[in-house]
Amino acid sequence: MIGPDIAGIAEKLGAAADSATAIPQLAAETGLDVDAAYGVQTALLQRRLDRGERLVGLKMGLTSKAKMAQVGVDEVIWGRLTDAMRVPDGGTVDVAGFIHPRVEPEVAFLLDRLPDPGEPVGSFTRAVRAVAPALELIDSRYANFTFSLPDVVADNTSAAAFVVGPWSPVPDGLDNLGVLLEIDGRVAQVGSTAAILGDPRRALDEGIRLAGRHGVRLRKGWVFLAGAATAAVPLRPGAHVRAVVEKLGTASLKAAA
Repeated sequence: MIGPDIAGIAEKLGAAADSATAIPQLAAETGLDVDAAYGVQTALLQRRLDRGERLVGLKMGLTSKAKMAQVGVDEVIWGRLTDAMRVPDGGTVDVAGFIHPRVEPEVAFLLDRLPDPGEPVGSFTRAVRAVAPALELIDSRYANFTFSLPDVVADNTSAAAFVVGPWSPVPDGLDNLGVLLEIDGRVAQVGSTAAILGDPRRALDEGIRLAGRHGVRLRKGWVFLAGAATAAVPLRPGAHVRAVVEKLGTASLKAAA
C-alpha cells in the first residue's frame, strides 16, 4: 500500500502558512496517521531550514484540559521552534501575516544541558538553566481552526510565533503558580501552571520522551515551551497582550494595527 505523500502535504501546509491562506484538513483524505504526521512536520521544518532559519527549540501542545477541549483532541503533542518565529519581549507582530492567530500564556525553559530520556523530575534543575514567562502565538493553517490529531501534528502543532520574557533562576515550585493573560490591560484568561500536566516540569519530561521516539534529542541552549496554562484568545490588530506568571514576571507583545 502506498503511504501518504509526506512531501506533498508539507508543501501544501508550508504554502498555506506563507500565503496566510486556510486550507481544508488533510489527514482523512490522505490517510495520514500521527507517526506520518511527524514526518510531515520534519519536512516542514526542513523547508524552513532551507531558507536560512535555525532550529532553536521545541514546544509542547495540548498539555492542558482547556486546550484539549478547545480544539477537540486528547493527546499531548510537540512541535519545533525556529529563530524566525521569535519575537522580542514587548515587540510587535503583524497579524496580517497569519490566518486566524490566537495567543496564550506559557512557561519557557532554557536548557543548560542535554536531559536524559526519562530523567526524573527531581533532577530537573540540573538540566534547566532558567525559566521565564512566555507567550505563544498559534495559527492553524486549517479552515475554521478545526483539525484532527494527525492534522495538527503535521501542521507543527499550529506554531507561529513566540515571546520569552526575562529569564530567572528556577524557583523551588512551579506546580501551582497563578497565570493571567491580559489583552489591552484587561484580564482575558485566568489560570495556573498546574494546568500544564499538573506541573510544567512534567512537560519537559514528556517532550524528551515523545520527541525521542522520532529521533529528536533536546540540545543545550534550546528554548522549551512547556504548554499553555489557559485557553487561547484571538489576537486582534492593535491589541496589547501580556502574560503574567506568578514569581516569574511578564512577557508581552503588540499586534500591529
